[in-house]
Amino acid sequence: MNQTGEKGKYEVTIDLMRANKFGVVLMIGTFVVLGGLYALIWQEKIVEDIQSVRFGMGMALYMLLMIVSLGIHELIHGATWASQVKGGWKTISFGVIWKGLALYCHCTEPMRVAKYRIGALMPLIVQGIIPSIVALAIGSLPTLFYGIIFISSAVGDIWVVHLINSINPKFLVLDHPTKAGFYVINPEEQE
Repeated sequence: MNQTGEKGKYEVTIDLMRANKFGVVLMIGTFVVLGGLYALIWQEKIVEDIQSVRFGMGMALYMLLMIVSLGIHELIHGATWASQVKGGWKTISFGVIWKGLALYCHCTEPMRVAKYRIGALMPLIVQGIIPSIVALAIGSLPTLFYGIIFISSAVGDIWVVHLINSINPKFLVLDHPTKAGFYVINPEEQE
């Protein structure tokens, strides 16, 4: 944590390039684990699933769904955080960090650690974990692939939550306006 110059306010940021590299490792690991589970559960179906993959209009629509889902990832952050703060949607903005090729959602109102954590993890749960569980339950390879991609795309969120877990739950967290990260605010030191 770096002191910002403001009493009781500390900056915590993540390196997007390192996060992207970790995201590749996470994707490979998730693919191996979930793909292995899928193969065990759906042994008879997996060869048929792989053979049924066709390039063309269906694949183009699937790729479009993936691209749109990146924006939905940020909307999920926004909706969750907007429901956690007094200012609601007025405090939420969206953009792109071009250096790291990352979309972002920014909340301008500080919130308790637990509320920030919920908003950070919600896309992972909604777009990654739930689709993966559904895919394993019903035997849908495209849904499993979707889940794996969105578990991996939540790598920055996972990293942020990892960093936030060591912070006193009484402190406030304020999204960083220009970097991937946040400020930690100790309300007692600010008085």
